[in-house]
Amino acid sequence: MDLRKIKKLIDLLEESNLAEIEIKEGEESVRLARVPSGSYTVAAPAPAPAPVHHAEPARAAAPAAPAALSAEAVGKSTKDVPDGHTVRSPMVGTYYASPAPDKPAFVKVGQVVKAGETLGIIEAMKMFNPIEADVSGTVRAILVENGQPIEFDEPMFVIS
Repeated sequence: MDLRKIKKLIDLLEESNLAEIEIKEGEESVRLARVPSGSYTVAAPAPAPAPVHHAEPARAAAPAAPAALSAEAVGKSTKDVPDGHTVRSPMVGTYYASPAPDKPAFVKVGQVVKAGETLGIIEAMKMFNPIEADVSGTVRAILVENGQPIEFDEPMFVIS
């Protein structure tokens, strides 16, 4: 599917009151979804995908206490994250910290970044999408690992 078509679909989604749109052309398909503006301030739904991914291997080892593991994972994720502006994933895909396996990472913890500077990339549908800092400041935490599958709206970086 052509990038121009995808951009037109994004514009169509923004102009309409639709929450989600999916288009299929042959074997290719594109699904765009947006979150209502009020839900960005709600902290509880954002960490929900992370415990599912982290808790599944632990459940196999200790199936007797899956609820306790989920609560522990949620508590850990909020306790270890420093205060500051959180950069969230704009899409589902695979996160990469560098432009190529043999290249250095875009950013490191403690590095000063400017708004618009590339923090990492997300591969989605064979396309590499740069994730840019939306504020200037110092990178306080990198919450994702290189090669990790990433969900929409998942916290990725903390900048203060």
